[in-house]
Amino acid sequence: MRIHYLYAHPLEDSFHAAISRAARDGLRDAGHQVDFCDLYAEGFNPVLSAEERRGYHEVPSNQEPVADYVRRLMEAEALVLSFPTWCFGLPAILKGWMDRVMLPGVSFRLEDGVASPNLLHIRKVAGISTYGRPRWTAMMMGDPPRKIVTRYFRVVSGGRAAVQYHALYDMNRATEHQRASFLARVRREMAGF
Repeated sequence: MRIHYLYAHPLEDSFHAAISRAARDGLRDAGHQVDFCDLYAEGFNPVLSAEERRGYHEVPSNQEPVADYVRRLMEAEALVLSFPTWCFGLPAILKGWMDRVMLPGVSFRLEDGVASPNLLHIRKVAGISTYGRPRWTAMMMGDPPRKIVTRYFRVVSGGRAAVQYHALYDMNRATEHQRASFLARVRREMAGF
């Protein structure tokens, strides 16, 4: 399966970098083809410009500023989003990717003002995240990253994509054993993806 792997962490030596390596190792162990998109390393600009916003509904010219990112998404059969949770949300660079790439004509079609799902070729979606706080605090805030992955991507795939979410909560106090266990779990889950 062709997997588009979106990675959103600026530090090459972070625990999240280790998570990304474990996940990709698991995916490759299962024989998947992985298109790794390190948003920071690629210098992705997350800012939706005024010009892009004005042309937002103009399909297909709305896709020109992010054509390569659109192509990679449209060629994928599955999507993995790998990111830390910051301030109870997605990192700005990943949110910006969604703002600029998940466009009309890409993630949805507008017909008579009604949005219809357009990522019908996406069969699987996985979110992999870390949280600095305990799970109860994320739940108290509604856990927006979990909802974005498990609900939004289900909608834009027309309900066709199987969606999973893997999170390490309370990372700031996680022991070496807990971190190693999470890495092993991520690799195992991705090998079964």
